[in-house]
Amino acid sequence: MRLGFLGFVVLAAVTSASAMAADANHGKELFLACAACHTEKADALGPSLKGVVGRKAGSLENFRYSPAMQRSNITWTEANLREYLADPQAKVKGNRMPFGGLTDPKDIDDVIAYLKDYK
Repeated sequence: MRLGFLGFVVLAAVTSASAMAADANHGKELFLACAACHTEKADALGPSLKGVVGRKAGSLENFRYSPAMQRSNITWTEANLREYLADPQAKVKGNRMPFGGLTDPKDIDDVIAYLKDYK
């Protein structure tokens, strides 16, 4: 009986971890709203987010960033992206992005999972 219970606990833990894993496909769906501004077009309202994970903020030469973003000295790690996507104005005060943030931490994780592979 003890082994059966232990097996159940391990199975429950594995299943729970899998359910909590980031879903890049869902992140791609959520990113469609971002893609309205973050495109590869020269006249895009936002910079390209291709390869953003690991990139220094305000570093693309073909985009005119806000002074706040240029001074931020942020590298877009998962942790920094998580904070920014939750509340862009709190993370980089004075940035120009007109986005209030994502409220669901799972959605944020999913968008980051998508961005990690968006190259």
